[in-house]
Amino acid sequence: MGAKMTDEEADAFVRQVKFLIAGIVLLFALPLLIYTFYLDHRIDAFEETLRHSPLEELQTDHEVRTDIYHLSANPVEGQVVYVPAYSHIYHGDGKPYLLTITLSVRNTSTSSDIVVRSVRYFDTKGKEVKSYLHNPVRLPALATTEVVVERDDAAGGSGANFLVEWHANEAVTEPIIEAVMIGSDSEQGISFARRGSVISEAKPSPAATEELQP
Repeated sequence: MGAKMTDEEADAFVRQVKFLIAGIVLLFALPLLIYTFYLDHRIDAFEETLRHSPLEELQTDHEVRTDIYHLSANPVEGQVVYVPAYSHIYHGDGKPYLLTITLSVRNTSTSSDIVVRSVRYFDTKGKEVKSYLHNPVRLPALATTEVVVERDDAAGGSGANFLVEWHANEAVTEPIIEAVMIGSDSEQGISFARRGSVISEAKPSPAATEELQP
């Protein structure tokens, strides 16, 4: 029968076990701490490269051109614009996902009004669903007008579209016309936009074109 371990020997054995466990923990923890520090340093360095850099203004002794004459970019007097829209899209096994549509018409001219003559909404089969304007709408310079198709109005379908007709009394820059779709269901959400395409255009008259020349 083996000799009984004394209290001193038991304490020494326990200390050795603790030292062994501490050594094992340190063996695994130290590389992890070093890697964590390295990773934090890399992230900080990466975020530093993304910091906002303010614009650097030119000094007063730099020459800046003052003889520039601005011409309208692709000036037109009117257009009919086709804008694709989606009252719903499909997901999963073909289940419809309802969307709210916002049609936005933005006058990009800094000095001239435009007139939105009509906004017509069509469904997937090309049938007119609704005309949103009873009378033309005048849109001042840099102003925006909007039309909203509510989420529960699915009459347009996945192939809905708008036809927007506008005109101006002089050649102006093209307005930006786009449809923005957004939907949310439980914790899911989706949003996207589609820009309109010109399908017919009113060119400026020769006299207006000559007036645009410097």
